[in-house]
Amino acid sequence: MSDPMRPPVSHRHPQTASLRSDPPRPRASLRTAVVWDVLKDALDRRVKATGQEPEAAPDGGGRGGLDVLDTGGGSGNFAVPVARLGHRVTVVDPSPNALFALERRAAEAGVADRVRGVQGDVHGLFDVVERGGYDAVLCHGVLEYVDDPAEGMRNVVSALRPGGVVSLLAAGLGGAVLARALAGHFSEAHRALDDPAGRWGEGDPVPRRFTAEQLTELAQDAGLRVGAVHGVRVFADLVPGVLVDTEPGALEALLKLEAAAAELSAFHSVATQLHVLGETSGTAEGTATAEA
Repeated sequence: MSDPMRPPVSHRHPQTASLRSDPPRPRASLRTAVVWDVLKDALDRRVKATGQEPEAAPDGGGRGGLDVLDTGGGSGNFAVPVARLGHRVTVVDPSPNALFALERRAAEAGVADRVRGVQGDVHGLFDVVERGGYDAVLCHGVLEYVDDPAEGMRNVVSALRPGGVVSLLAAGLGGAVLARALAGHFSEAHRALDDPAGRWGEGDPVPRRFTAEQLTELAQDAGLRVGAVHGVRVFADLVPGVLVDTEPGALEALLKLEAAAAELSAFHSVATQLHVLGETSGTAEGTATAEA
């Protein structure tokens, strides 16, 4: 029996749906394509489970569409596309400048009525948003920077309704080790490999990195059932930009390669980022257990 949370991999490439459902995107799509398509599939399944079709409220009002929380969502790289699908998105971010950019970006995309930005962070999440009020939570690029990732993860789960979905994205240890080694910084690569936080030195801008096992354990300890793990930016950060920008068909071919490698566990250990998709129990009792 197939796992209902695991996106299908045999019928189509994830990036194909992405290129169809969104406007043409620049080379930055290499950094987001896999995550976006896994997330979109998860939101579509959640819509079917709840019956909250976005078309029921095209103006963003009522309960048509999902309630989505984007912690650390910044200027809306994911929040605005999610709102364009017809969902309501609340972005929590500590940066006023990022929230200002979010407001402008949402207005330019015509979804200002479906995007709300509030200043805050994952540790003080329930000072600014409702506990148990969301169908899906995005936690992208957050756990690397918080003082207590386990507490942050518990807050993310506590923001969900029963059966809610979490999209978790964090820096991968193996990708950093590989990048430092390929740049000729062998001592730094070795230090990152041995360091409990996965840092290569005092100048490392990332406070913490994770293995797939560590990230999965964080999610499970917070009460999530993990349905899929993906390696993100397995090759994209290693390929010279000039090759992708000038070689005909190179971008599309690299997108396909990234999509094909994303679900293979052999590549999780060398990915720059790791993506975990999880969900809570479909009962109120399960959610209460996760919060305990």
